[in-house]
Amino acid sequence: MTLKLCVAQLNFVVGDMTGNARKIIDASKTAYSQGARLVLTPELAICGYAAEDLLLRPAFIDACDDALKTVARELAGLKDLHVVVGHPDGGGVRSKSVAINRRFNRASVICEGQVLASYAKQELPNYQVFDERRYFTSGHEPCVFEVQGVRIGLLICEDAWFEGPALQAQQAGAQVLAVLNASPFHVGKGLEREDQMRKRVQACGLPLVYAHLVGGQDEVVFEGRSFAINAQGQVVARAPAFVEDLQVLEISTNPVQFEPSCLAPSGSVEADLWHALVLGVRDYLGKNGFKAALLGLSGGIDSALVLAIAVDAIGARNVHAIMMPSPYTADISWIDAKDMAARMAVRYDEISIAPLFEGFENALSEQFKGLAQDTTEENLQARIRGTLLMAMSNKTGAIVLTTGNKSEMATGYCTLYGDMAGGFAVIKDVVKTQVFKLAQWRNAHDPYGTGANPIPRRIITRAPSAELRADQKDQDSLPAYEVLDLIVQRYMENDEGIEALVADGFERADVEKVTRLIKLNEYKRRQSPVGIRVTHRSFGKDWRYPMTNKFRA
Repeated sequence: MTLKLCVAQLNFVVGDMTGNARKIIDASKTAYSQGARLVLTPELAICGYAAEDLLLRPAFIDACDDALKTVARELAGLKDLHVVVGHPDGGGVRSKSVAINRRFNRASVICEGQVLASYAKQELPNYQVFDERRYFTSGHEPCVFEVQGVRIGLLICEDAWFEGPALQAQQAGAQVLAVLNASPFHVGKGLEREDQMRKRVQACGLPLVYAHLVGGQDEVVFEGRSFAINAQGQVVARAPAFVEDLQVLEISTNPVQFEPSCLAPSGSVEADLWHALVLGVRDYLGKNGFKAALLGLSGGIDSALVLAIAVDAIGARNVHAIMMPSPYTADISWIDAKDMAARMAVRYDEISIAPLFEGFENALSEQFKGLAQDTTEENLQARIRGTLLMAMSNKTGAIVLTTGNKSEMATGYCTLYGDMAGGFAVIKDVVKTQVFKLAQWRNAHDPYGTGANPIPRRIITRAPSAELRADQKDQDSLPAYEVLDLIVQRYMENDEGIEALVADGFERADVEKVTRLIKLNEYKRRQSPVGIRVTHRSFGKDWRYPMTNKFRA
């Protein structure tokens, strides 16, 4: 005898309780028609993750309660179908204007119109992008329910990273652990999850199924890749990454064990990064109502990469590339930008900023009289471009995608109100060395059928330059990117100290310069657009440093 279980790996929209409920209902009906009698949805599926301070509003919690009732009502006629739904719960405690702080991150078991059982998350994460202790109270009790003779123990995300909740479920009679999750993607996180869940299985001796969210939400991406592990610690099923999926698994009952099923392959670093960036762009634009995107195409590697990502995300007909040459733009930049736009089949226009730049210089000539040219004139060019892009965004409704990478964001090698002007920073969390690797990967792969080899080789091989003054190269102002990026990763992402980096062979001058620039440019990053998080520490919710700060290591 076997129990069929469906992992509903779905893409929800924060705050769209009606739409999210409909998605759960439709998925459950499909799974039921395929023989499933247990459906698992991701963590907080009813409201989407992360709802942040919306959770503080009683009306939001009430809407979640109503959506849960809708799911129960519409699935009431499906005999013996158990659906586990993630949702916030106000705990039944209200004041006149606000919910008293007894909200729970809950999973409820719905069957034939009734809530049969309920579980409140015990371990509330409060690190990286997580802030759950701000919103929720910890639960304390296990939840075990039975479907066709199999006893299922519920856990929610962080619970499964600790021994206590799983042992509680085991002691309450669970034969299988079902873990509802909303765990943001970063490079390497998929394997880390499987390793941690394998340890949990080995500690308690129970097979485990991991039901994960998929989709983009502001700066975070959830990659799906739900999986099941048998009692021996082997991964026996894995859903594909970065797409919705209804994965139907079978649990044999004597002994209780997962039957081997579809095992989607793990992706390479570059493949995972590419799909995460594409999904992040597609969902940010789609969920916020943007139909089109535009960007400045310079002939350099960063804008080339963003253009390719945008086309893979929303299609060539919805992307507009604009080349804005200045007096310092090299002919090869012009040629390569036009070449790439043609390869990607996007709308391409050229607007020279030379007359506008001359007009600004003339207008400021009296004010700048006797002062040497410096970065002021360089920044003027970037700000003219930013103004033009934002004007076109206002006129057409297309969102401006900015093209700055993490190396530039770290060191301030970007212009406030210039190349930082826009609505969404696609590669904000991708260091420059990884930018080159992604460009090479995309030229070797065409995952979305939008065109092979889209980035002209010269864009990848030429020395990077902002082209804001004559003969300018990035390395005139910054250490080599191979050095810079390692310092950023170790100092900013991993919190390693200056002396540790010097002891490992980095030049002290390079380390002190980079770390000093990171500190000095906090004010810029606070004013930059939100961007996609793909590392375990991004310049966003992960990074909370004061702008006014006299501390020096």
